[in-house]
Amino acid sequence: MYYRLKFEIGKQGYTIERFAEKIGMAEKTLRNKINAVTEFTWSECLLIRKLLNPNLSLEELFSKEEKIA
Repeated sequence: MYYRLKFEIGKQGYTIERFAEKIGMAEKTLRNKINAVTEFTWSECLLIRKLLNPNLSLEELFSKEEKIA
């Protein structure tokens, strides 16, 4: 799961549904990508970083983290 990405979306005041609309993606598709069920495309990564926080590196924003027990 992309916890940092999910955090940054909320930090900017978006819900997953509203952010999905903003980037032109179905809500379910965005949820699947955040949960690492499917992969983000390069262009999606660049757009998302631009909208959320251009100062973050792609590595910071899109680092996958396993659930901690």
